[in-house]
Amino acid sequence: MGKIIAIANQKGGVGKTTTAVNLGGSFGVLEYKTLIVDADPQANATSGVGFDPQKTRNIYECLIDGIHPSEVILSTDNPNLDILPSHIDLVGAELEMINMPKREYMMKAMLEKVKDNYDYILIDCSPSLGLITVNSLTAADSIIIPVQSEYYSLEGLGKLLNTIKIIQGRLNPNLSIEGLLVTLYDTRLRLANHVVEELKTHFQDLVFDTVIHRNTNLAEAPSFGATIIMHDAASKGAINYLNLAREIIQREEIEKLSNDNQKISLNDEL
Repeated sequence: MGKIIAIANQKGGVGKTTTAVNLGGSFGVLEYKTLIVDADPQANATSGVGFDPQKTRNIYECLIDGIHPSEVILSTDNPNLDILPSHIDLVGAELEMINMPKREYMMKAMLEKVKDNYDYILIDCSPSLGLITVNSLTAADSIIIPVQSEYYSLEGLGKLLNTIKIIQGRLNPNLSIEGLLVTLYDTRLRLANHVVEELKTHFQDLVFDTVIHRNTNLAEAPSFGATIIMHDAASKGAINYLNLAREIIQREEIEKLSNDNQKISLNDEL
């Protein structure tokens, strides 16, 4: 059964789509079957893996029309990587969902239909905290928060963390923070180092060891409709996202081992 990870931050331009596409690509080459769910009406993740949003079926049809996601999901040229495309029509979906029963759980119900087919499902959320994003967080097991290494990025975190608490309290008590991911990191800037230090001071182990450096190849890969690892596997961007994928996998293995040890300990006591 696949782990669902939402990639969210209400601040735009922090690398949400870049992370969804390239983390997905990295899981894929590491032989973990992965689905990217493009939940942003801008549909940049869709075009970023080589599809024209105007020529594909899309997530709107699954949420509003009840189409099975397996009829809409597309395979990419990246090993083990699929995408559920988006479209500008998703803007209107929130209005249509308002009066629907269990409106916050529609994404969860949709993904349950394909969850067993994947090791990871990555949801690329829009830069807003609207109903589609609430749906994404309600469906998710965890959330990755990309944080650009600049001062104003820290200011926006409070609102998102408060939203996460509300989701945990009302809709999804099992939602956890997978980690805060520093993006667009420039080692030449003192401020970038300061932001990383501030994040680690306040959030400690929640901050990924991996940082995503500012990288020209990362910026140009979407124009080729390719993940960075398919566009330039030797680039710093590709290496960064492979390291992030490995870090997430390693964290899961450690957590699983810890849980198994706790079960063994309890059985010994019984």
